[in-house]
Amino acid sequence: MNELALPAPRDRSDARNDRIFRYFLVATVVFVLLALAGAALSMLWGGRQALQLSGLDFFFTADWNPVQDRYGALVPIYGTIVTAIIAMLIAVPVSYGIALFLTEVAPRWLRTPVGTAIELLAGIPSIIYGMWGLFVLVPVMTDYVTPWANEHLGTLPLIGPLFQGPPIGIGMLTAGIVLAIMVIPFIAATMREVFLTVPTRLKESAYALGSTRWEVSWDIVLPYTRSAVIGGVFLGLGRALGETMAVAFVIGNSTRFTASLLEPSTTIAALIANDFGEATETYRSALLLLGFVLFIVTFLVLAAARFMLAQLKRREGN
Repeated sequence: MNELALPAPRDRSDARNDRIFRYFLVATVVFVLLALAGAALSMLWGGRQALQLSGLDFFFTADWNPVQDRYGALVPIYGTIVTAIIAMLIAVPVSYGIALFLTEVAPRWLRTPVGTAIELLAGIPSIIYGMWGLFVLVPVMTDYVTPWANEHLGTLPLIGPLFQGPPIGIGMLTAGIVLAIMVIPFIAATMREVFLTVPTRLKESAYALGSTRWEVSWDIVLPYTRSAVIGGVFLGLGRALGETMAVAFVIGNSTRFTASLLEPSTTIAALIANDFGEATETYRSALLLLGFVLFIVTFLVLAAARFMLAQLKRREGN
């Protein structure tokens, strides 16, 4: 009986350590939630003056004139969303192609060095991308892309106004291209890792039935990794929404509303970065309120990603 009772102190110690560990994990979660809530509420509190001055018109008007204390956030909100959409339209198919090449097409000796190089691209500072965009991409847009877009796309019905603008090379299209180049390493690396988790027997069975590489990738690999791929895409979208310096170099930083992708505009992050250092009183309050708007936009995007993933898991029976 005494021998059976000996483990009791150890059991109590293990239970105590388990409770301490659980409390520690809960404390980390609570700390992160409090930090996020504190950051959001502090920006909202700091923007109360601008909100009292402009009311809900702050979110729906395009009149941004600090000299006359008129603040409408529609232009930076529009620029943020449009540049992020352009970036994802370019980055997602390119990232998918890169991941598919590295997992299905490239020889084994080439996969590791190319995959490592792509992952290292994610560590390049955003200001380097911005400088590259300003000194390399902008002249290309000025001399070739903008004139071609004006001539061939600017005359089309419906989408024509999107591609009409002066050949200055800066604008939302240029910013979207730079953002796409920035987020491609993140999305491609995520897709590559999840594509490697697909069981080999599934792909070999499809090849044995006569499927092509495209059919295997589209009908086997992508459905098997769909949830993780969507998560990686929204991870890249979150990066694109909040990017600052790279966009500030090439978007033109204009607060005048324009539907054209070839004319200067601005984003929330770029406007805050450019003007916060010199802003005073109500203008600083307006910029803080813009920061709160960016927080909410990013939160809604990530929440939509979680909801979409939950729906996919429910359909899959998980």
